[in-house]
Amino acid sequence: MAYVMPTEFVTKMIDAGESKVFMSTRDTLIRAYMAGAILALAAAFAITITVQTGQPLLGAVLFPVGFCLLYLMGFDLLTGVFTLAPLALIDKRPGVTVGGVLRNWTLVFFGNFAGALTVALFMAIIFTFGFSTEPNAVGVKIGHIGEGRTVGYAAHGAAGMLTLFIRGVLCNWMVSTGVVAAMMSTSVSGKVIGMWMPIMLFFYMGFEHSIVNMFLFPSGLMLGGNFSIYDYLVWNEIPTVIGNLVGGLTFVGLTLYSTHARTAPKRVAA
Repeated sequence: MAYVMPTEFVTKMIDAGESKVFMSTRDTLIRAYMAGAILALAAAFAITITVQTGQPLLGAVLFPVGFCLLYLMGFDLLTGVFTLAPLALIDKRPGVTVGGVLRNWTLVFFGNFAGALTVALFMAIIFTFGFSTEPNAVGVKIGHIGEGRTVGYAAHGAAGMLTLFIRGVLCNWMVSTGVVAAMMSTSVSGKVIGMWMPIMLFFYMGFEHSIVNMFLFPSGLMLGGNFSIYDYLVWNEIPTVIGNLVGGLTFVGLTLYSTHARTAPKRVAA
């Protein structure tokens, strides 16, 4: 589990951001699709464990299996590219532009959404025997999650929106820490341990992850959750995406870049 020093893994972060900006449209969409699908399966897995055991902590402990798998396979989540792609722009890598970064974000968003939506449909079919019966206990739980984390926020007005946004910020602070943690080691076991800890934390704390929500809320609507597409977009997905962007870039990308890639001049001894 060889440890990679911060100055080295921050360079890897910038390199990764540059690589994502220049990746082909086909590869970007495929990698994003698979990332969204695998993370959605992990969310369904964690909720199933929580419902069947009554232990939310156990679900949170096992949820990171999906995150670890998708990153070991080189797939991309929107939350990760929010943090990495701008660093290549800030570092003035040749050919990296604002338009290139925005293109990457847009493609990954739609790829993630398509993957998560596919799994949402598959799981809704499983939970209802092809929509021929009422949802099972896990399906009912997902529907209630959708209600509580949309109209539940809306009931509090501006305070609910602020709470939603801050949960989005805190989520990608942790998720992007997991992305970076994978670069801190040269071994698979080291990468997995590094990723596991912050991902477990975000899931158990109920922070808002835009891609997990791309699964939870569409499936919640399919399973009879008492909220609308408008509620999902305005009172969850859009504020969550903005919060994820702020959290990952501000508290992970820029802090590491500023202190390890572009360090301030050292103090002169008195």
